[in-house]
Amino acid sequence: MNAKTTGAGSPRRRVRGAVLGAAVVAALLTTTACQNDEPAATGPDVTAPSTAAPSGSAPAGGSTPEATTPAGDSGTGSVSPSATGTGDSGETGGGNGTAYADCEADGLTTAVELQDPAGETPRHFLLTVTNGSKTPCVLNEAPILRLQAGNDAPIVETLGEPEAEPVVVEGGGKAYAGLYVFGNDEGGEAEYDQSDRFTATLVAGEGTELRGTLVFDLPDGLGTVSVDDAARLNGWAGTEGLAMRPITQL
Repeated sequence: MNAKTTGAGSPRRRVRGAVLGAAVVAALLTTTACQNDEPAATGPDVTAPSTAAPSGSAPAGGSTPEATTPAGDSGTGSVSPSATGTGDSGETGGGNGTAYADCEADGLTTAVELQDPAGETPRHFLLTVTNGSKTPCVLNEAPILRLQAGNDAPIVETLGEPEAEPVVVEGGGKAYAGLYVFGNDEGGEAEYDQSDRFTATLVAGEGTELRGTLVFDLPDGLGTVSVDDAARLNGWAGTEGLAMRPITQL
């Protein structure tokens, strides 16, 4: 009777099993190594962590421009004060566009000087005012001049356009006006108006009241002078020449 042999299997089967086992282990080790070496997935289903963009950065796909500072700008955001003229607002002093108040009649002294040679009919006069204060004051345009006393006396026409700029009279300083009083050369027995003084009402700056009336007495040696409607006045000027030059041509 043949005896049945039992055991772990034939040597061939054992070798084959060992080879297969080793192959499986090697495959597992290779797969693990490949998974460790592969980069993180970047497919469309994977969302990468986002980083907040700094304020003012360019949109996606663009580049952020460099910040530039305009020429002459400090870049601090401060605004330089605008240049402002002095004395041009018309709100200072007497409202005359300067830093000083209008001259007032009681602060000025007056004088009259005849400009014609001796023996000729008195026609041309230089009117002078002196500022008795230590503070400058302002004379505006031409005064309202009358060749006779009283507010009913005719006003002398101004020669040309009134001076647009006010005249600043320094403390102790002077200002001048030129006056032509008589234009009739006809002789005979005609009688003409006579005047023994001139009066001038000061004109104030815009928006303010008049500042009083000046009296100009005739120079010594003249009791009266003939006057007529040819009289003309050249308003306030800073020099005698500027005041008289147009008047001497009449």
